[in-house]
Amino acid sequence: MKIKNIKAYHVVQPFVDGPYRMSKGRVADCFDAVIVAITSDSGVTGWGEMAPLGNFYSAAFPAGTRAGVPEIAPHLIGQDPRGFAGIGRLMDTVLKGHPYIKSALDMACWDLAARAADVPLVTMLGGRESDVAETYRVVTHGTLDQMAALAKRIIAEGCRRLQVKVGGIVHDDIERVTTVAAAVPKGTVIFCDANAGWTPYQARQFADATRGIDYTFEQPCTTLEENMSVRRILDKPMVLDESVTSLGEMLEIHRLGAADGLTLKISRLGGVTQTRLIRDVAVDLGFMITVEDTGGAEIDTAAMAHLSLSTPAERRLHAIAFHEWVTVRTARNAPPVTGSHMGIPDGPGLGIDVDPALLGEPFFEIG
Repeated sequence: MKIKNIKAYHVVQPFVDGPYRMSKGRVADCFDAVIVAITSDSGVTGWGEMAPLGNFYSAAFPAGTRAGVPEIAPHLIGQDPRGFAGIGRLMDTVLKGHPYIKSALDMACWDLAARAADVPLVTMLGGRESDVAETYRVVTHGTLDQMAALAKRIIAEGCRRLQVKVGGIVHDDIERVTTVAAAVPKGTVIFCDANAGWTPYQARQFADATRGIDYTFEQPCTTLEENMSVRRILDKPMVLDESVTSLGEMLEIHRLGAADGLTLKISRLGGVTQTRLIRDVAVDLGFMITVEDTGGAEIDTAAMAHLSLSTPAERRLHAIAFHEWVTVRTARNAPPVTGSHMGIPDGPGLGIDVDPALLGEPFFEIG
């Protein structure tokens, strides 16, 4: 089997609930996605998606993705899409760095290979460990009343896991988390995610003032050394997200004992291939795992769901349903979400029935 044709589409995906706000005044109005279709000489098509959260969240930006795909795609024509490691080495050879650009292409190769084999992607990723994954939802920055109301609405809709955005002015964030925790039922799982917005001094202030609240601390500071300095005084679990950029970084986190859990973002790691590798090693090392991405709709959410459900249940933290965040559709179906649980669509590959008519004209095509 050989790659015969590659198309790339640009799809803007506005948020259902308006602007997404996080620490340091960072705001996004939409996911700005690139969707890739890779077709083999046997006529099977696989799909991949990558959507940075604005220009500020990670070392990725929408215009860079659109510019990068034409740099790589011509070199993939004629390659076997099932040779994931070789495809990865080839992409790294023709374009150094920029893993986010490679993510959608890698994802499409996995989808294509699983569809050609007539098996769900979860089977190729190690097998289904459970039928559904627990999901969480985000309480973004806002006034105390706004955040409490949003948290109550999320709980009323059946979700029991909240990620509360912090990382701003410490005393304001202490009030925010205290208010949210008081507004939701006892036993609600709370993660306080600073998105690397604090100095160690600020993170220690927050941790000291909120000792009476049950939560998991997520990525308080930027560097691994800063997070480790907070970890030493912390009496709560810590999860690292932005610090996990490669297998080497994950192994360093383990060596230092810097975290109890990891959030693996597919596009930050360069695609499904590296995410699966790092996930499997991290599971063997004893980490708790969340697999997600920087954004996207049905295609990317499906990839997250397959990776999540092939993660051992006892090592899985939770998942997120990004396709529910946006106002546009890219497929005729989606990963099924019931209450606080998400499954995977029926069918081979990602299980997603992508409708090209919903994507517009491709901005790039080669074959």
